[in-house]
Amino acid sequence: MLAVGLCTLDLVQRVTELPVPGQKVQSAEVELVAGGPAANAATAIAALGHPVRLVTVLGAHPLAGLAKRDLERYGVEVQDALPDRAEPPTISAVSVRESDGERTVVSHNALSTNARAVIDQSNVDTVLVDGHHPELALTAAKEAKVPVVLDAGSWKPVFPQLLPHVDVCACSSAFRGEVDCPVVTWTDGPNPVRWRIGDQTHTTRIQPVYAVDTSGAGDVWHGALALGIARLGRVPEAADMPSLIEFANWAAGVRVQHKGASWRDELR
Repeated sequence: MLAVGLCTLDLVQRVTELPVPGQKVQSAEVELVAGGPAANAATAIAALGHPVRLVTVLGAHPLAGLAKRDLERYGVEVQDALPDRAEPPTISAVSVRESDGERTVVSHNALSTNARAVIDQSNVDTVLVDGHHPELALTAAKEAKVPVVLDAGSWKPVFPQLLPHVDVCACSSAFRGEVDCPVVTWTDGPNPVRWRIGDQTHTTRIQPVYAVDTSGAGDVWHGALALGIARLGRVPEAADMPSLIEFANWAAGVRVQHKGASWRDELR
């Protein structure tokens, strides 16, 4: 599997109540872990026992080493497109409310990072891109000989160029824009997943679970969906979708039932 896109270093704090402007709150727990859409998806894929390589931008800053070691600990192979970059990696400040797992995230995206790399796609069964490093995403999608899955959490300027090379576009409820792909899915938290192949739109319900931390749940969902497609070995058809979505729902359900990064050990 090949995952291409954003890796962040996440400072995650669990709080009783999410802060309002001008307020200071005490956190109950603190974690410093690798995050980001492509990185979380890659970690989920690796935890589920499938080889995966993440092509991203980390650089030589000391904080980048923390993120890379965290990924490698879970079996993710990391290819850094800008290994000599002096700037720190993208940092995300995440606050998670203990009562229901709801969270706030403050982050600086990587859309302006101009990174290029030679991407080896030998022995790759599926490509997952998130569009955060546009040149890397375009290179991977254009050169792919296998199904390409797009994590479309939100609209990005590169999408008009990227979408013609995408087989499965996995949209969040926050996504705004028209999508013309062979397969399109829409997730909306605990609500049913909608999916479309051709002119037919369907829904698949989600089994309710008790959520304690929703951070990265969508990323895990996308990783599990991509893994299911890799195991299928082709672009999914309508008959394949219910089981693929149920598998992705299950993986995301495991994530939201566990605090912080402990979901990775549970998936393993």
